[in-house]
Amino acid sequence: MEGPVTDLERLREIAVDQHGLVTSAQAVDSGVSFASLSMMVRRRRLEKVARSLYRVPQVPATPSDSFMEAVLWTGFPETCLSHDSALDAWEISDINPDKIHVTVASRRRIARQIPQGYGIHHQDLLPEQVTWWEGIPIVTAATAIRQCLDSGVPTYLIRQALERSAPTGLVSTSDRLALSHLMEARYVRQS
Repeated sequence: MEGPVTDLERLREIAVDQHGLVTSAQAVDSGVSFASLSMMVRRRRLEKVARSLYRVPQVPATPSDSFMEAVLWTGFPETCLSHDSALDAWEISDINPDKIHVTVASRRRIARQIPQGYGIHHQDLLPEQVTWWEGIPIVTAATAIRQCLDSGVPTYLIRQALERSAPTGLVSTSDRLALSHLMEARYVRQS
């Protein structure tokens, strides 16, 4: 016979699928009050990571935690890993981003101070431009390459991503061809 589910157990259930993280909105949706969140933080059963973002310490850390943290930090459900960070996550380029890049919808505005290590982009993505990687919403490899083309990532890194994506199937042949044309057109404009 199972006993009653505690607030921490509710949060842990959410956090297991989110690299140990949970937002206050998710907590409230699951029946956990703000008062209970505050009490769990005071008792060190929960760690406050940022405004409205918490870590459940019982969930083991992973190398991808910082990516999930950046996605959840915005508080917007459509947020996904993007641009340089997505290209890095897909492992099709030697790009080494200095920030974690995420994309939110064009209409979204963030009223608080953006952490120095985050790059926030505004773009309305189509459902087919977003997928999942390591349990984190992320733009497709083709979308990441396009974003990197538009944001000025060096051509050699774009070319590398196109070449490396061929055997992986992450980018279709037709998308690779279209992206190659865009890359070459950009290269000609820069010359």
